This record gives sequence, structure tokens and C-alpha cells, in this order.
Amino acid sequence: MDYKEALAYISGMEFFGSKPGLSRIGELLEKLGDPQKGMRFIHIAGTNGKGSCAAMTASVLKAAGYKTGLYTSPYLYRFNERMQINGKEIPDDTLAELVTRVKPAAEAMADHPTEFELMTAVALLWYRQENCDAVVLEVGLGGRFDATNIIDAPVAACIMNIGLDHTAVLGDTVEQIAFEKAGILKPGTEAVLFQQSESVTQVVKQRCAELGVPLHIADFSEIHSEFDSLYGQSFTYKGEPYALPLLGAHQLKNAAVVLELAEVLRSRGFKIEQNALEHGLYAVHWPGRFELLSEEPLFVVDGGHNPQCAQTVRENLLHYFPDKRRILLLGILRDKDYAGLTEILDDAADEYICITPASPRALPAEELAVFLRRYQKPVSVCESIRDGVSRALDRADGDSVVCAVGSLYSVGEIRACFEKY
Repeated sequence: MDYKEALAYISGMEFFGSKPGLSRIGELLEKLGDPQKGMRFIHIAGTNGKGSCAAMTASVLKAAGYKTGLYTSPYLYRFNERMQINGKEIPDDTLAELVTRVKPAAEAMADHPTEFELMTAVALLWYRQENCDAVVLEVGLGGRFDATNIIDAPVAACIMNIGLDHTAVLGDTVEQIAFEKAGILKPGTEAVLFQQSESVTQVVKQRCAELGVPLHIADFSEIHSEFDSLYGQSFTYKGEPYALPLLGAHQLKNAAVVLELAEVLRSRGFKIEQNALEHGLYAVHWPGRFELLSEEPLFVVDGGHNPQCAQTVRENLLHYFPDKRRILLLGILRDKDYAGLTEILDDAADEYICITPASPRALPAEELAVFLRRYQKPVSVCESIRDGVSRALDRADGDSVVCAVGSLYSVGEIRACFEKY
């Protein structure tokens, strides 16, 4: 099959939904020769920050001279973004070739694999085929029953910030969700934890104790901001200086986790010099996370989609734009806690422009607008994302900032609008 046919086949697997469990991915990979066996993985779970952590980790390993695979989701522009090696996406013809190879194995299964399982199998085949030195795997959903958890004990397993999201699947308390995330821990690995609430930390500590897994917790008291602007920031962690192009205090915390992770990797045989750490963090590219798209007028975009993300976006807006009028370009998925998200964001909002994200799960802009009118601020509705960006730019002046937020499914199209500005 060609590239378009391959994408159509993968997207057709949406019919099978999201079904937690490792039996299907295990059977599929066995039919394909178990490509995951013997590879060195860094496995990353968490509610928020896992994508940033994965991108930073891959950038550091690349800077250290390792051929590094990176597996993330969702994508902003093209499906291929989900699978990268040393910052380069999987080529179209390679993706088509691998999907052609995986399809007969998938079709031969009585319990057909899901879209994510199929995609995971394709990615693992590619990393094996390209002889990657290391692969950074971002968990899709949860951890314990996520398809990525089919791997044997990774070199290191990282658990990022945990909050309430996907509660219908993972549980309705942070402790239950932490238990699911800690499911990626296995005897033979070492764990790195984002510093967070004591109750979550205890869940992870207990799991580590049960498995005999050493636990390393980032120490945020060791982070000291040196310089902070809309173009990047510099900081020290445990006395060592670093620079980061990503904005927000939360990214310094994510970077601290990566620095702890690097220490674990060093202890397990990876040669990561200090200059590789510095260059890797400085060179990281992870768009759509409180990213400045325009200076005149000021326009930032963030894929934040749950209350925990909303708190970070609110803090960033108040920090970077304390005296600006703040216009929120808002589009949210129906299955997210949009009441909790908007309750937090409203403190940093002066006006709302509603859009519908590019997803079948989207909350229509009209419904969102009806909900937002409770905050008694100007609310308008746009028929398309592009119309929403145009409206926001028209509404903004030198004393305003536009912040597009609410869903990663809108980010790609929003960013594309600025190719002409």
C-alpha cells in the first residue's frame, strides 16, 4: 500500500476504540518477531509534562551522540510526527512499507488490535530496523495496560506530574491514577519521579519497594531561575547552569526531572557529558506548549486541556503579561473537564473567542460559548479555527495578548495560520 492507503488503514482502526490490555499488542508483536526485545527504552508516563520530558530526554541523548527514537502522541500537523529518530519523522514510504508488513499480522488476529496498538507496532519495527541506540517511549494512556508497556524493563521509567484526567478509565482520584501510571515500573529498571503531592509519592514509593526498583525524585528546591523572557529562560539545577527555549516555570520542573533521569542513565552505562546535557536542553523543540507565535500582536498557543494544565497557563499569562488585556481563543473536547478548566482560566481572561477543535470528540463552539457566558465577559463564536485566529488578531491591539488554549487538536491549524503573518 502507498502512504495515503497506510494512513487510511491506521485511521480505520479507530473503529476498534481504545481497549486497555496487553494481550493484543503482545500477540501482534510476537507475529512480527518481537522487535521490542533487546532494545533500550526510557519509558515516560504522567498526566502532564510527559511529552515535554520525552522531547527533552531525546534531545539530550541525541546531543550525547546516541541514535535516539522518540514516540509521542498526538501529532500537530502530520501523523509521522509521532515517530522520530534524532528529530526526523518517519519517511512516508517507510511508514507505508511497515504498515503493509503489519496489516496481515493484525488481520490474522481474532481480537483485532486498536489504532494505537497498530501504531505502536509500526514504531517499534522502525526503531528496530534502524538500530536505535535508545528509544524514548511516551505512554499513550495510563501506563499499566498501555500498549507501550509491552516492553521488558526499561533502562529508566519516569513518572511525571499526575492529575485528574481520563478518570473514566484510570480512576477518579490522583492516587488511583498514580497506581495506573506506576504500572510501567518493572524489576530491573530505575524510577524517576516528578516531585508532587505526598499521597501520589507514597503510591509510587510503595510500588518501587514491592518491585525492588530504586526511586529518584527531582528536587525542585534546587531550581533557581536566572533569566526569564518570552524567548527562553536560563536556570541552575544543583548548581549547574542550563538554558531552555521552552517557557514557564513548569518547564524548569520538567527539565529538572530530565536532569535526574540523565544521572540514572549515566549510572546505567550511557555516556552523557555535561555539555550534552546543556546542548540537549537548549536545542529541544516541542511546539504548542505556551509557544509565542507572534509579537505584534502578542499571540501564544498552548495545548493545555485539563485543570492542571489550565493552572499552568493561568500562571504563565499572569507572569509574562501582567498588564495586558488577555483574549482567550478557546476550544475544548467534550470529554474533558471544561468546567474545571475554564474556572481556573477565567481569572486570567478578559474576553473569550470560541472555536471547535479538529476532533470528533470536540465540544461545539456554540455550546462552549453558552457555558462561558456565566463569567459575564465578552464571548464570541467562530465557525472555523482559522476564523477564530483572524477574529482574535482583529480584537488584539498593543495592550493585548491572545492565548489559544484548550486542546492539542487545535494547535497545528492555529500554528499554520501564522505562516502568512
